[in-house]
Amino acid sequence: MAKLNGHGHKQVKRICCIGAGYVGGPTCAVIANKAPHIHVDVVDLNEKRISAWKSDHLPIYEPGLVEMTVLPRDGSPDRPPNLFFTTDVKASITKADLIFLCVATPTKYTGIGSGRAADLVYIESATRMIAEAATSDKIVVEKSTVPCKTAASIREILSAVGKPDVHFDILSNPEFLAEGTAIRNLEQPDRLLIGSLTTDRGLRAAASLVDVYAEWVPRERIVTMHLWSSEMAKLAANALLAQRISSINALSAICESTGADIDEVAYAVGLDKRIGPKMLKSSVGFGGSCFRKDVLNLVYIAQTLHLPEVATYWEQVVEMNEYQKQRFSKRIVSCLYTTLTDKRVALLGFAYKKDTGDTRESAAISIVNSLVAEKADVRIYDPKVDADAIWMELQWTSPNFADTQKRVTVCKTAYEACEDAHAAVIATEWDEFNNKDTEVHIREVNGLAVIGRSPSSYSTGSGMQFSNGTLETSPAPKNGHRVIGTASAADGGHLQDGLSMTPTPTSPTITKQRARGLSMYDNSGINGSNADENLKPWMGSQPASPQATTHTAKPTHGSKNPRLDWAKVASVMQKPMFVFDGRNVVDAVKLEDLGFRVESIGKPGGLRGE
Repeated sequence: MAKLNGHGHKQVKRICCIGAGYVGGPTCAVIANKAPHIHVDVVDLNEKRISAWKSDHLPIYEPGLVEMTVLPRDGSPDRPPNLFFTTDVKASITKADLIFLCVATPTKYTGIGSGRAADLVYIESATRMIAEAATSDKIVVEKSTVPCKTAASIREILSAVGKPDVHFDILSNPEFLAEGTAIRNLEQPDRLLIGSLTTDRGLRAAASLVDVYAEWVPRERIVTMHLWSSEMAKLAANALLAQRISSINALSAICESTGADIDEVAYAVGLDKRIGPKMLKSSVGFGGSCFRKDVLNLVYIAQTLHLPEVATYWEQVVEMNEYQKQRFSKRIVSCLYTTLTDKRVALLGFAYKKDTGDTRESAAISIVNSLVAEKADVRIYDPKVDADAIWMELQWTSPNFADTQKRVTVCKTAYEACEDAHAAVIATEWDEFNNKDTEVHIREVNGLAVIGRSPSSYSTGSGMQFSNGTLETSPAPKNGHRVIGTASAADGGHLQDGLSMTPTPTSPTITKQRARGLSMYDNSGINGSNADENLKPWMGSQPASPQATTHTAKPTHGSKNPRLDWAKVASVMQKPMFVFDGRNVVDAVKLEDLGFRVESIGKPGGLRGE
């Protein structure tokens, strides 16, 4: 790790962030909120987006973002505003001490490296603008995900285009945010990486950025390293996270054919400390703007370095993700008697994961296109994605958009989408679709941790289980309980609240969508998972009893929408009724009691007990 020279570095008083999207907006809102003495400008060429940031209706949905933004943006009687949104890019660059590059780095879809290489056109454009506008020394910080050694290209452009007496120091400071938990990730990061050259100027520049984050982040969580290592670390992190998701999804296919339950398998595997419970939630695949793009970028880098075996290895991560989506769509067709012609199918969720309105590379896109190809009547509902965003995605990815327009309807409620439907497909794990118990009881019986519903309900034959550290309902054995693990006095019988990864897949279409009228400074998006969320204990330490001690734990739910009344849904759907759970968020037994047939990822199909 690079050692910083603590003397003589510049104090950052003004920041300019180029890019008012999913990374730039939240990042600067938190910086401005936590460091009221720093003037923060967020700039973008998209006037509509900037106007939205100035309004009561922010251009992106992120829990906690409004609260984090309003105080520094609007100010208060005892605090002047220090967060500003503007289209005057040149003026903001001129006045800034430090400039964040938060622009898009989509996959190229034409030319050399098409379908794999990162398109750095927006990086270059922003860099040239910095060089032309800067009249004093600047620290330029890459936050966008870029190929290793991109900083060298940035430095070359700045040196060639910039004024002779202006010096630029380049840093890498990749984001490790997850949509849906971005504000929490920014307030309490696992780590912050700052990469610099090991020259005196490079280390002083890094120290200046460290001081900005040290306003609220413990210094031991701020890691400094070489510039190239920091750039590579971001790509490596996303590739490894995507690999883990594809690995559990590959196992889910085997589970469906053998009768094993992927949630139980994932829980058992996650108990191994070498593996851990995170990112082991099977689904229809990963989505968002990062994973697919960054893995394919890594594939291209390996190819250009003449490492074909390495390229093939990482390419399989994306291939498995596409296979998972196709497999799920084929399962829908197979269960509905091999024909969907004019059958109504409700698609519940269109965002690539819950607690965000982002639809980029969402699994729902692939599912809709597959259903339309089968001539189904598709009804879409998502609580946070408006109709315009849905139609934009479908327009850019549909093989026959005219046919899609005829067969797809965007609904305002889940009940409207499900009316007269033959099937409901859960594509996003919004909490309102979840019908699982909000309370779970953890019992210690003769040293064993037994997790189930309230003890009085054991005779119903249904139980609760932990999956990847998350709570899942599943059928219980006839004796009324399921033995999950061992509770010991050493750990107080602690069980940890883990993360439900909830990704969502990608559309095979290479990201042409970045040309869809978004600003050139629309950032590349934040990670498609809440992988950085810390595990927290469910229970405090309590003495283990050789008899039975009951603890109650309440899972948290991020959605403010009321839960779906599945009994009401059952009353309006066609018979037989199918639920295809692409996120494993429903209690299959409870739905089957209502007359549904439930097909879940990584679990054998058909009615339980068949």
